Amino acid sequence: MHQFHEIALRCTHFSLMKINEAYEIIAADLSETGSTSSVKSLQALNLQKMIHAVGMFSIFEAHLQRRLNCGNGFKEAESILEQAGQQALKEDFHNCYLAINALKHGDGASYNNLVSNINTLTFVVETPTAPIFEVGDVTGIEGLIKVDDTFIKNCLELIKQVSECIETQRPDFVA
Repeated sequence: MHQFHEIALRCTHFSLMKINEAYEIIAADLSETGSTSSVKSLQALNLQKMIHAVGMFSIFEAHLQRRLNCGNGFKEAESILEQAGQQALKEDFHNCYLAINALKHGDGASYNNLVSNINTLTFVVETPTAPIFEVGDVTGIEGLIKVDDTFIKNCLELIKQVSECIETQRPDFVA
C-alpha cells in the first residue's frame, strides 16, 4: 500500500501545475480583453485551490480514522504528537485543522481561534482590517483564509510530518 502523503504529494503537484498553467493563460487573456468570462475563470481556479486544500485535509482525517481505528483522527493524531513531544508540530497541525474548518464552515469557533492567535500563524487569515486579497483584485473569492500554493504545500508538509511521527510512535500504522 502506498503512503497517503506520497499520493497526496503527486496529486497536489499535478493539480497545482495544471491550475497555474490555466491561470497564466487566462490572466494573459484578461489583460488583453478584460472579459467577465476571464475574471470568472480566474475566480474558479482560486476556488479550485480552496477545494483541493479542504478535500486533501478532510480525506487525511478519514485516513487517520481508519488507520488509527478511532472516531476522531485529528484528535488521536494530536494526542500521539503530544506523547511524542512534538508540541510545535501539534500546534501547526491544529492551526491547519482550524484553517480548513474556517474554509468549510466560515465565521465561527475555528475562525475566531485563528484570529486570536493571528500573530503566530504561518498563513494569512482575513480580518475586517486585513483582507486576504488586495483591493481591486477581481480574481479574489471569499474564504477567510488565503489559499495559495504556499498554503497548500504547507498543509501537505504537515500531513507528511504528522504521518511520519505517527509511524515512529505506532509501528503498525500505515501512513
